[in-house]
Amino acid sequence: MGLFNKIFGGSNEEKEENALPWIPLSDLEQLDLIEKKSKTKPQIIFKHSTRCGISSMVLRGFKNSYRFSEAQADLYYLDLLNYREVSNEVGYKFQVMHQSPQLIVIKNGVAVAHDSHGAINDLDLAQFI
Repeated sequence: MGLFNKIFGGSNEEKEENALPWIPLSDLEQLDLIEKKSKTKPQIIFKHSTRCGISSMVLRGFKNSYRFSEAQADLYYLDLLNYREVSNEVGYKFQVMHQSPQLIVIKNGVAVAHDSHGAINDLDLAQFI
C-alpha cells in the first residue's frame, strides 16, 4: 500500500506535511502587487503545468525541499494552463522567457533568479531570502 500511496497520493497527514503557504496567482492585477511587495520581501512564483509529468515531479521535489516561512518570502502558485494570460504577462513584466515548470524569484521589482525543469530544485533560494 505504501507504493500505491506514493504514486497516487498519501494520507492527509502526508499532504499536510508537504503543504506550502501557496498564494494562488490567477489575476493580472496581482503582478503589480508582487512587484510592490518584492521591495520588502522576496516573491517567488512557481509556474506549473498540471498536464505535464515532469512539472508534477519537479513540484513534488520543490515541496519536499522548501523550508521558508511566510515571513521570509511570499510563494505563488500559477496554474499556467488555466491562467495562460497571467503566465504570459509574468514573462513580459519580469523579463523572463516562459518555460514550464518554472520558478522565478523577484526582489526589488525585478527577477533576480529563475530556473526551469530539474534545475528548479538545484536553485539555492536561501541566497535570495
